[in-house]
Amino acid sequence: MPAENIALKSTPYWWEAAPVAPLPEMPLERQVDVAIVGAGYAGLTAGMTLARAGRSVAIYDRQHPGEGASSRNGGITSGNIRLDHATLVKKFGQARADAIILEGKVARQHLYDMLSNEGIDCDFKLVGRFGGALGTNDYERMARQAEHLERTLGVESYAVPQSEQHKYIGTDFFRGGSVRMDIGGLHPAKLIAELLRVAQTAGAVVHSDTAVETIDREGEGFTLRTGRGTVKARQVLVCTNGYTDSATPWLRRRIVPVRSRIIATEPLAPELISRLMPRRMMLNDTRTLGFYFRLSPDGTRILFGGRDGSTLEDPSKPVAYLRRNLLEIFPELESTDITHSWYGNVAMHRDMIPRIFEKKGVHYATGFCGSGVVWAPWIGRKAAHKLLGSKDEAPSAFDFKPPAPIPLYNGKPWFMPFFMMKYRMDDRLKMRRAGR
Repeated sequence: MPAENIALKSTPYWWEAAPVAPLPEMPLERQVDVAIVGAGYAGLTAGMTLARAGRSVAIYDRQHPGEGASSRNGGITSGNIRLDHATLVKKFGQARADAIILEGKVARQHLYDMLSNEGIDCDFKLVGRFGGALGTNDYERMARQAEHLERTLGVESYAVPQSEQHKYIGTDFFRGGSVRMDIGGLHPAKLIAELLRVAQTAGAVVHSDTAVETIDREGEGFTLRTGRGTVKARQVLVCTNGYTDSATPWLRRRIVPVRSRIIATEPLAPELISRLMPRRMMLNDTRTLGFYFRLSPDGTRILFGGRDGSTLEDPSKPVAYLRRNLLEIFPELESTDITHSWYGNVAMHRDMIPRIFEKKGVHYATGFCGSGVVWAPWIGRKAAHKLLGSKDEAPSAFDFKPPAPIPLYNGKPWFMPFFMMKYRMDDRLKMRRAGR
């Protein structure tokens, strides 16, 4: 039976070891110091930070905590910035561009320190990442970037010529690539479960299945109307990212939810794993619609993900698309079954930079652009310190003006299939130029 036609599990592979679940229902608070909308990585990290500073904090999520992208992502601690350094300089100036790049290193280290300091068990391993180049131009660019990382940030990073790439990945598909050793992999659903534990222990109250319907300014504070009642808050922080809804229509015009889908193979033979992924690294490539892939934490399966341009619930076409590209890299998996397929929403916007901002007194930590494993905890923490007015905390380079609205857009990304088609055409042209 063809692998793409078997009955797939539509729930994340991650949920088998760490299922998301509702919390016991508790009475709503009448008033809190800070109300946080969204119980993902950002909201829980912000809540933990605020509660430890003595604030009364309540976090509301319309789903179970972490049921969105926080328990559905690839678990790769990439901390990517979508814009290259030259574009950052052009858009924001040299000083801000340099600060963004430097803060990326700090944000990644913050995550690793938090895992250690809080005793968070989420199968984290600092294994490094290999990025595969589609052609020689990509390889040369990646080699320059690796040298720049090593020289300016002290990040262990180096180019891998095609003649040596089999030491890192068992394929002839790429034309070499580059390695950076400050990136690792973790179990995202275990991470969100542990962050929930830490936030609750710190004193933050978390309400699952409690949708915030409206946020209204009233005097010096705010009134939040939820599906279970009304709450007053002195401050509000919105951390909804790719699950932004009609509760914040102003934000909804600025944040585009984009599906990112992952497939999981059946368990593979150890000798095949050793041949395909000899160093057990995290992996990606240089396509515009690039793919990210890795071993499962137990080292038995390959998880392969990429952007899903579909808007329907039928997964057959996007699953077939991912499997086809997986086989292009690893033809040996032709007879391998796919057991799981799921997606989550990442949040894109016009500036493509994770950010903190404020509008009419409401604060926002959002727009992680597909790299929320690193950015969401960091931006959530920095937003919390902004609410606290912390004088000892350095200001964040990601504290920006709000992203611009998207014309003719009000929350439904009707234009995504057209953009996905364009990007796929661009990638096909890129591969042709590389001699594919």
